[in-house]
Amino acid sequence: MNILVTGGAGYIGSHTCKLLKRLGHNPIVFDNFSNGWPQWVRFGPLAFGDIRDEEALYQALKGFDAEAVIHFAAKAYVEESTRLPEMYFDHNVGGTVALLKAMKRAGTKQLVFSSSCATYGHARTPTMKEDHVQAPTNPYGISKLMCEQVIGEVAPVAGIRHAALRYFNVIGNDPEGEIYERHEPETHVLPNLMKAAMTGGTFTLFGTDHPTPDGSAVRDYVYVMDLAMAHVEALKMIESRDRFISNVGRGEGTSVKELVRAVEEAVGKQVKVEEKPIRAGDPPTLVADNSFLKTWFPHPFMETVEVARMMAGVFRGQ
Repeated sequence: MNILVTGGAGYIGSHTCKLLKRLGHNPIVFDNFSNGWPQWVRFGPLAFGDIRDEEALYQALKGFDAEAVIHFAAKAYVEESTRLPEMYFDHNVGGTVALLKAMKRAGTKQLVFSSSCATYGHARTPTMKEDHVQAPTNPYGISKLMCEQVIGEVAPVAGIRHAALRYFNVIGNDPEGEIYERHEPETHVLPNLMKAAMTGGTFTLFGTDHPTPDGSAVRDYVYVMDLAMAHVEALKMIESRDRFISNVGRGEGTSVKELVRAVEEAVGKQVKVEEKPIRAGDPPTLVADNSFLKTWFPHPFMETVEVARMMAGVFRGQ
């Protein structure tokens, strides 16, 4: 298939493009490099453009005869969204509207949307099923929920089959270390933790008084290549059904303090930890109920400690 990957030069998008290429597809990257990296556009052609630009999206869809879209392009920093909510609604919601309009014009009929567990807000149950109340606690989560709602209303009218994948915390890199987790500024926990461990620097731990067993935030960490495969399987699913929504998670939580110990084990060094207050908008626990996921996604998930070991190898090679 020819598949337009919006945000395909970013972290998750580039890993998904690599997997698509390996599986024989043609991933077309649509990106303006505001959060992505030109050097990671190496698995298919580039269509340069802003996700809010309907005409640029339409030209990319028609020009490359795209049969499907995987939509990653978004602003995705929780703390930043609390300071700049208007930017998040503009890019995330406005970009999704522009994409749907372009797909309708081009006749592209399949869409997999990168949603988020942030749409749930604070957990009301130990693990969250897809029917968990959606009450996001920050503008980022609100924008993702709004995108789901927009897609749910527009896609049926346009004849677009669609999936929304609500995934949890994504970590790791491809086994070859060709691409890896990279953001500027880097706010994601595992790269910062790994850098501190490898360089002797300090890792900042936000929140030690959460209502969790050890006081640090608990997250469901998903290996990025497992997540990439979930997008491929979702494309297969919407060939035979109009729509579905699914969590993507391991169904097990790991606290930040447990992650610190996993990295220390992987690199054989102790990490210097500086404790700071909880960040605005950070829920204490986010863990998936993945019972529905298991009905359509047949692949095993990599363990968090194994991901940490893999990342340690990449950091040594950089």
